[in-house]
Amino acid sequence: MPLHSKTADAQSHPSKAARAPRIRDVPAVTRAVAILRLLGASPAPRTLKSIAETLAIVPSTALHILRALAAEGLVKMDAATKRYSLGPGMLPLARNALKNSGFPTVVQPHLDRLASAHGVTAIGIEVSGLAHIVVNAISRSDLPVRLHVDIGSQFPALISASGRCVAAFGGHPWRDIERHFGQLRWQHAPDIDTWRTQVDQVRQTGYSVDRGNYIAGVTIVAVPVLDAHQRMAFGIVAVGLMNQLQPSAITRVAAQIREAAEEVHAQLYTDNSPR
Repeated sequence: MPLHSKTADAQSHPSKAARAPRIRDVPAVTRAVAILRLLGASPAPRTLKSIAETLAIVPSTALHILRALAAEGLVKMDAATKRYSLGPGMLPLARNALKNSGFPTVVQPHLDRLASAHGVTAIGIEVSGLAHIVVNAISRSDLPVRLHVDIGSQFPALISASGRCVAAFGGHPWRDIERHFGQLRWQHAPDIDTWRTQVDQVRQTGYSVDRGNYIAGVTIVAVPVLDAHQRMAFGIVAVGLMNQLQPSAITRVAAQIREAAEEVHAQLYTDNSPR
């Protein structure tokens, strides 16, 4: 599965870089997006002052943007506390984004089979650079003990088994990967050299296993779903208790996930462009 460097590609084909569309700054849009991201990442509603100071926005400007977002239902304000949080208008946008990506529909039958056959929680994820991954499909087993995760949940892109896949197949420079790695929180964190060796192994095997590093007592198996350029766009993940996913079981689960990932790739990218 070859990886292609965007930098190297641009240097060897300068005309490609020259043809890249120029993106004009639109400060109001940039600030509105920054406010939405800040509110989405905040564990509690925020005051106007807190928002403005955190994002280095003039308070009056932040207020105008917040009022515009509130008018569209994307932000709401508690009249009693004067604090802002994401509004209900974000929900249909998020649902439509997940539904229209195509991946959730294509991957769901595979997740259902994984969960049924192995008693695991099977998850479909979408990769967003080195920032985070988003859960956009899920299937849970019928076992009385299982892990709970919701559609729309976000996790650091490089964490756990899926993170090793992102590092191996994301096409990102190592210096950027190493910087993000230093910000991760594990229960039993691997050192960077060990982790990099594991990433190299993922390139060879095509799948990754996390046994208790991210969450003690939990085994996570992940396989990348590559796009038309052989970079990781999505992923299929199986999560189970460590005593449930013994080494022999991991091999079987990984083989089934790899087969599923290849089928999903074929359905999404057979014409070399995502549907």
